Amino acid sequence: MAEIENNNAMLEALDSIKQVNVGDVVKGKVLQIDDDRQAIVGIEDAGVEGIVPANQLSTKPVDDINDVVKVGDVLDLVVISKIGSDKENGSYLLSHRRLEAMKVWNEIQKKFEAEETITAKVTQAVKGGLVVDAGVRGFVPASMITDHYVEDLKQFVGQELEFKIVEIEPSENRLILSHKEIVKEQHEAAAKKIFAELAAGDVVEGKVARMTNFGAFIDLGGVDGLVHVSEISYDHVDKPSDVLTAGQDVKVKVLSVDPEKERISLSIKQTLPGPWDDIEEKAAVDTVLDGTVKRLTSFGAFVEVFPGVEGLVHISQISHKHIATPADVLKPGQEVKVKVINVDPAQQRLGLSIKALEEKPEGEENNNRGNRGSRRPRRNNYAADAPEEESGFTLGDLIGDELKNAGK
Repeated sequence: MAEIENNNAMLEALDSIKQVNVGDVVKGKVLQIDDDRQAIVGIEDAGVEGIVPANQLSTKPVDDINDVVKVGDVLDLVVISKIGSDKENGSYLLSHRRLEAMKVWNEIQKKFEAEETITAKVTQAVKGGLVVDAGVRGFVPASMITDHYVEDLKQFVGQELEFKIVEIEPSENRLILSHKEIVKEQHEAAAKKIFAELAAGDVVEGKVARMTNFGAFIDLGGVDGLVHVSEISYDHVDKPSDVLTAGQDVKVKVLSVDPEKERISLSIKQTLPGPWDDIEEKAAVDTVLDGTVKRLTSFGAFVEVFPGVEGLVHISQISHKHIATPADVLKPGQEVKVKVINVDPAQQRLGLSIKALEEKPEGEENNNRGNRGSRRPRRNNYAADAPEEESGFTLGDLIGDELKNAGK
């Protein structure tokens, strides 16, 4: 009778032992840490042990297994495979990482079906796009990163961005995401607000978003405006990257707004002090300045003395000697010293002289005096030499002194 009872007890005990199969979710108690490479666990209600490698403990990289688990911890695990052939005391390969990933996939699947977005951190820039950590590995094709071409994808590494789920296939570990859709929605909302409020003449703050050879695009808060290279500085700028950097905060003046074409034209230089400001102090009459010949005409030379400030050296003020054209003695790009002979801030005109800084040739004064009785003094034909619309000076400005002298 006692033997029968013992046999029944043994059968009941065997029946109570849980069978372990690949794919089962089990609980395992950590019994020991083996060489800091794996955890040995006892599978509850099964009477067998299993192994959890360090790389199967978490979806995140594990540098030190002791930072993740310790002896006595109870983990939820999924059975990956059977190790060995001993049916009674066999060992199993287990994973906590896969169980975590399964939960993440289920959560992402629900968000995909509900058309919700997810937030994930960009971990790597690879050929063709970005790799993100969404609890599982996700991929963002380059064409789905933003609404414009980006040459350097590395700038996104480390950023946490919002994504729309484009494609999900847990069985193949495939998760395709798009940030472009988010950018597009944000752009539309920002554009509606900005184009409703922004007007020509406004001065606003912005950030340099990207640059091309012809200008810089400034982010005004979700909408980009263009600063043409000619509107960056009063100094000559070959290309925007010579004076600007991506991400730089700048103040800009709105030149024009076109809501229909979603175009905003901006200027940086018009927020800066003008080149003609305080010109009477910087270039007072009789001041000697260094300048650069910018262009030549038949009636004189235009010389830049400050960035954005050009003055006219009339042909009669180039040399004490007679010259047929300014090109006889000057050339564009030539460095010269000039003396200021008149200033008109209101009209932004500056009269300059080169010959005033040169010594008068010996005998010229006597020769001129000796010729007075024999012939009338020659008058420069300023009306022919200096058309008002080209020189920026009125004919009266150019021949006024001659008329005064003739009446004496």
